[in-house]
Amino acid sequence: MDNINLMEIDTVMLDDEGNAVVIIDQTKLPGKVELLSLTTARQIWDAIYLLQVRGAPAIGVAAAMGIYILAKNMPRESFAIFYREFTKQKEYLDSARPTAVNLSWALNRMDACVLSHKEESVDEIVEALHREAVAIRDEDVKVCKKIGEYGVTLLKPGEGVLTHCNAGKLATVQFGTATAPIYVAEEKGYHLRVFCDETRPLLQGARLTAFELQESGVDTTLICDNMSAMVMKNGWVDAVFVGCDRVAANGDAANKIGTSVVAAVAKQYGVPMYICAPTSTIDMDTATGDDIVIEERKSDEVAEMWYKERMAPKDVKIFNPAFDVTDHSLIAGIITEYGIATAPYEQSLKEIFEKKNGGK
Repeated sequence: MDNINLMEIDTVMLDDEGNAVVIIDQTKLPGKVELLSLTTARQIWDAIYLLQVRGAPAIGVAAAMGIYILAKNMPRESFAIFYREFTKQKEYLDSARPTAVNLSWALNRMDACVLSHKEESVDEIVEALHREAVAIRDEDVKVCKKIGEYGVTLLKPGEGVLTHCNAGKLATVQFGTATAPIYVAEEKGYHLRVFCDETRPLLQGARLTAFELQESGVDTTLICDNMSAMVMKNGWVDAVFVGCDRVAANGDAANKIGTSVVAAVAKQYGVPMYICAPTSTIDMDTATGDDIVIEERKSDEVAEMWYKERMAPKDVKIFNPAFDVTDHSLIAGIITEYGIATAPYEQSLKEIFEKKNGGK
């Protein structure tokens, strides 16, 4: 492993002088901590699609920084020419992954920034994009910290927590969403016991969550996905904290595949399950989880990716959805930076956004 300390650097960084977005290559973890400098649209698109940068908040920050870096080299003869190229590159980056709402949210926010400065010079527009990208990054840090502060109120010292996939530091800029309450609890001396689902087929729980929690000194136990019922039945888990890629207006939440299974098991054993969701991940224009587009990925992630030899019959059909939707009835609360929403979610999420908008 390189001598880069994972916990001391941001997951996504802007190298303005080098005209690059710098990311931790998450496909190399935990064996190697390697930084990638992304300078072209194709490199940024590939990094998002190939999961070199992943997690809804981190994807949003990377996209915002990426479109700014690209804008620095766009034609400047006129606003119309500049905006035509900006729109082309924005739509290209937005096509990398369909489920995580933060990707389109961040790019649309950068687009709105351009339009709000369209009467200014292109140089001034590019500088405004720089400020907006930095603002999106800074807001992510603050939002995750607030989620941690609200989430820790649901925990007691010495309790057991189960999490699924990676909604930790590596899915955001610094603190994570589902891990933020865990980190705040550690600061308070709670000494929680955390169980990490390995999260097939991409193993983010094993490669990323278990790695970063252990690096942070958290009592961490890695389990296979199909072991969650056993640890809950044994009474070792007092709460489930997971992240999400999109929350519908009724509280249905899309997250890494297998999350709905964990939710059903938690309901069976009376363990509350909480979704940790920045408001940027809540899509009030999507009525229910049935309206969320679920990304399907290549079959070799299931049959070949982690094996020296193929571990499935040749030509067998493989279904590989990246996400599933957890029904709102299985969710005890949705933790945001503006408080904790509870059922009925149509009402409580509206109240969260009213609070965010200053009561307007």
